[in-house]
Amino acid sequence: MLKRNIAIALMVVAGMSMVNQESSAFFGKKKSKSEVVQITGSDTCLNVTQHLSEMYMEGHKDARIAVTGGGSGVGIAAAINGTTDIAMASRDAKEKELKSAAAAGRSLEEVVFGWDGLSIITHPSNPVNILSKEVVGKIFSGEITNWNEVGGNDAPIIILSRDSSSGTHVYFKEDVVRGGEKNGKEYAGSTLYLPSNSAIVQETSNNKNAIGYVGMAYVDDSVNDLSINGVEPTVANVASKDYPIARELFWYVPTERSQVISNIVEFALSPEGQAIVAKEGFVPAK
Repeated sequence: MLKRNIAIALMVVAGMSMVNQESSAFFGKKKSKSEVVQITGSDTCLNVTQHLSEMYMEGHKDARIAVTGGGSGVGIAAAINGTTDIAMASRDAKEKELKSAAAAGRSLEEVVFGWDGLSIITHPSNPVNILSKEVVGKIFSGEITNWNEVGGNDAPIIILSRDSSSGTHVYFKEDVVRGGEKNGKEYAGSTLYLPSNSAIVQETSNNKNAIGYVGMAYVDDSVNDLSINGVEPTVANVASKDYPIARELFWYVPTERSQVISNIVEFALSPEGQAIVAKEGFVPAK
């Protein structure tokens, strides 16, 4: 588990809007029963974090947790600014974010709570079922523009991507579009940017020429998920590291934090918490 320390006294602004206006607590202090633990960030991590929070609150009747999405960039920015207690992220923090946090004198700990494979999805009528990771990168960079170039119909490829606030957007660009190299490649100029996994699934199910990527937990029967390098995107294949498009899922938490925040992190990493991660379609970190 990677730990990045960025020096801090992290202010936690917790609770509903009135509570936010009237009171706040610095991390390291004991949270009162009236305060809400705020969790913000990655839409990929949103559902599993909501279920982890619900199960935690069932066992801790005094606990109050509020979970909101917005993207990994939003979550990490909130952690840096001290306006969330836990930041959800489907990518690790960027160097410029670490520098900003260091300049603010903040210290965060990176917690890996699971792994996710990214499914490459198409319309069910699309005859293409297998692609290499390299070819997928060329499609999303605009080097391949017609389905007939990869054994499909003579039709233009409609590229769907998450928007730039998404950690999944960043990970996919660096690992797939750029192939893990610093070559400056970007998404094709014709790419359509959508705000969530669900939006990409819906658009792909309605557009027979579309291709997109989503966390594999979000795939349903309305779309077809492709085998990449001949390997299907399954929990078993991600766990074995055979599936080539997979990444860690993170929570960023204050290095110095209240006991309740530590307890929530410990629950997520416990056998019960990791079982929830698995049930949500992700690979447990432990």
